[in-house]
Amino acid sequence: MKSTVEHLSPTRVRINVEVPFDELKPDFDRAYKKIAKQVRIPGFRPGKAPARILEARLGRGVVLDEVVNEAIPAKYSEAVTASDEVRPLGRPDIEVTEIADGEKLAFTAEVDVRPEITLPDLDGLTVSVEDVEVTDEQVDEQLEQLRGRFGTLTGVDRPAAQDDFVQIDLSASVDGTPVEEATTTGFSYQVGQGGLIEGIDEAITGLSEGESRTFTSKLVAGEYADKDAEVTVKVTAVKERQLPDADDEFAQLASEFDTLDELVADLRERLGRVRRMEQVTQARDRVLDALVEATEVPLPESVVTAEVDSRLHDAVHSFDHDEEKFGQFLEAQGKSREEFDAETRAEAERSVKTRLVLDALADAEQVSVNDQELTERIVYQAQQYGMAPEEFVQRIQQAGQLGAIYSDVRRSKALITAVRAATVTDAAGEPVDLSDLLGPEDGAAEVAETPDETAEAAGEATEVADEAGTGDAADKPASSTA
Repeated sequence: MKSTVEHLSPTRVRINVEVPFDELKPDFDRAYKKIAKQVRIPGFRPGKAPARILEARLGRGVVLDEVVNEAIPAKYSEAVTASDEVRPLGRPDIEVTEIADGEKLAFTAEVDVRPEITLPDLDGLTVSVEDVEVTDEQVDEQLEQLRGRFGTLTGVDRPAAQDDFVQIDLSASVDGTPVEEATTTGFSYQVGQGGLIEGIDEAITGLSEGESRTFTSKLVAGEYADKDAEVTVKVTAVKERQLPDADDEFAQLASEFDTLDELVADLRERLGRVRRMEQVTQARDRVLDALVEATEVPLPESVVTAEVDSRLHDAVHSFDHDEEKFGQFLEAQGKSREEFDAETRAEAERSVKTRLVLDALADAEQVSVNDQELTERIVYQAQQYGMAPEEFVQRIQQAGQLGAIYSDVRRSKALITAVRAATVTDAAGEPVDLSDLLGPEDGAAEVAETPDETAEAAGEATEVADEAGTGDAADKPASSTA
């Protein structure tokens, strides 16, 4: 087989392939067997008709079509593997240019490829991150949340106020017709919590046990979604949360410490660790921005188009692919479809450029991913989807996405390499050493991969009580959990 590569642009090539017919013998053998199983010829058992009989009965063209269809994908892959300059992105556009029976098969394959990228000097990247600062107010907030875990609810004989816990009965009607899905009794709610129905807090505030109020609110789901409903709320109980005193006795109840001062010092230390992780997140994001901004990358059009199509599909999917409903949603947001499409394309181009830059960086730094690192990422993502790791692996394999996860881990490691090399300073311009939080240089980075994930990892700030708490207070309100 002979193959040559033509560069049509920095991101697209044409591969010209010629295959002598003598190399196609295995393909002809497979074609004859496949066709023989699909046709019935008198005098021969299924699958046993010889090649000359098949060609005489069906014609040589049928056999050639089968051979070409089977051989081209394999020969294309072989040509790509043999070339050091072709790293394809996406599927090729293949055109058969010649079938000289008995002599050769010729075809071309046009495909987008990863462009050559010149990366900036990583040592020259400089970014600034916010200072690590833990204020007394932040520590006090954590202490209040911890006290809230050990708070108790006590019934009170007064009107409901902000932060009170109430039991309520709800009913609603639209044009006089009761809305069953909006009816409930004995529902527990904290005044000011929000997320239930618009106007509920204002309606409850000032009501005592046994009193009710009717107000108008727009329903957000169900048969009457977006309809104005008459909602009646009745308060059946009012309770206030009483917190334990912040003293040494509380410290012993809520933690392993003997004194309140020791507990507060631990809360401050935990918050400090969270702030340092936030510094790592800022450094990672800002180094990535600087790296991408400083790198010229010609974008493969087909890859950008695929990214745009995927984002548009996801956006319309939540509206059951109803373009009219999606247009109404955009209108409510004060945005035209043209503006949305333009923003989507800009985001897609940024995403594609970022991946290409990180892939180039991973190549330059010879970044690899071991089995443990890949397994850890799979287990983490399985937990995010609430699935068993084995089931998650099965699904991503069926979807052909295992390679994508591998690439994501490799890009993450490459980015951490850039963070290590870059100069990171605080608001005062002083160098910030993050090496102890970035993990070993030859291992996976210990920093979370996205801002949202880092925020989740930093949940230690709002879950300090979970780690500190060792006892269960009676009648703890679930909604007061820190």
